[in-house]
Amino acid sequence: MTAYDQPDANGHFGPYGGVFVGETLVHALDELRDAYARYRDDPEFVTEFEYELRHFVGRPSPVYHARHWSEQIGGAQIWFKREDLNHTGAHKVNNCIGQALLARRMGKRKVIAETGAGQHGVATATVAARFGMECKVFMGSEDVRRQAANVYRMKLLGAEVCEVDSGSRTLKDAMNEAMRHWVTNVEDTYYIIGTVAGPHPYPAMVRDFQMVIGCEALVQMPEAAGRQPDVVVAAVGGGSNAMGIFYPYLTHDAVRLVGVEAAGDGLETGRHAASLTLGTPGVLHGNRTYLLQDVHGQIQETHSVSAGLDYPGVGPEHAWLKDVGRAEYQTVTDTEALAAFHDCCRLEGIIPALESSHALACARRMAASMSPDQIILVNLSGRGDKDIHTVAERGGIVF
Repeated sequence: MTAYDQPDANGHFGPYGGVFVGETLVHALDELRDAYARYRDDPEFVTEFEYELRHFVGRPSPVYHARHWSEQIGGAQIWFKREDLNHTGAHKVNNCIGQALLARRMGKRKVIAETGAGQHGVATATVAARFGMECKVFMGSEDVRRQAANVYRMKLLGAEVCEVDSGSRTLKDAMNEAMRHWVTNVEDTYYIIGTVAGPHPYPAMVRDFQMVIGCEALVQMPEAAGRQPDVVVAAVGGGSNAMGIFYPYLTHDAVRLVGVEAAGDGLETGRHAASLTLGTPGVLHGNRTYLLQDVHGQIQETHSVSAGLDYPGVGPEHAWLKDVGRAEYQTVTDTEALAAFHDCCRLEGIIPALESSHALACARRMAASMSPDQIILVNLSGRGDKDIHTVAERGGIVF
């Protein structure tokens, strides 16, 4: 089996992935796996999914040539895949639409989600309102503080935001609480996981709902730029926006795939979230993947200026792509990401999410050593409205 036809029937991407959960969740996951296998290629389901993406989300999202920034750098031409223009402001809604449609067919009238940056929470609350479902969103209290605007958006949309005070009070802890809630409410509740992590079938299912990003880019880049990019770059926390654009490009061997992890205050400080760069294989949240853990297997706390990248693990397909060498993974510090954030604002008139700013910083670094006839395509996974307060605080500005 190659890297391009993963996972296997048991949800394994090479040695990664799988199902590592308590017995109480096995039935729920079996039910979900069977439902997804039944509906993923069902013409009625596919038609409804594509209708919602077009008429509710606003797809296809365009590709955009960042000419001014490219000229300033003086190297490769940088293009953006504009997921920031989707309804709710990020790529997250693609997956939420798909899972909500699946939940309805499974007879689940309640949905839950975890969120870090808040974009997945907003997207889940949005689709719950769209389809008349009850919604709970679990969010670490540190992220609630950092993402106050998104917390308010979720509440406006009718969701209950459940603040989590355990651990580091970030995404990992929110996911822990969401899974605990699901265990006791599996009969009427569907858990919409927001990234390509978790137990099988979530990593493959989320990837499949997100690969619309890369499928569109494969058609759009020859039309807009005359050919496919030399490099595709995307930020990696759990990894859904990256897998969404990487997956359709896996068989295009001439296209480099570069994932960008959060180096936080610097890899040498220990305050980072670079699971693929400095992690080791282990089990977290139902799957085996690269984790930031100590010698005893205890999960370490992470840090990133970006709430959506502040996670000690990564999706298992990324772990496999790293091992087989089809994708490479670099790191960007908070300082580098913030500099790219400001460049994008001032030179292109686009306020990017801090998650996306990590990919932008990596693209800038790479472009400088490339020729002007080469192309880098960055997945601009979300807009930065949600991050304005964080950026302002870093600049010493208080609203």
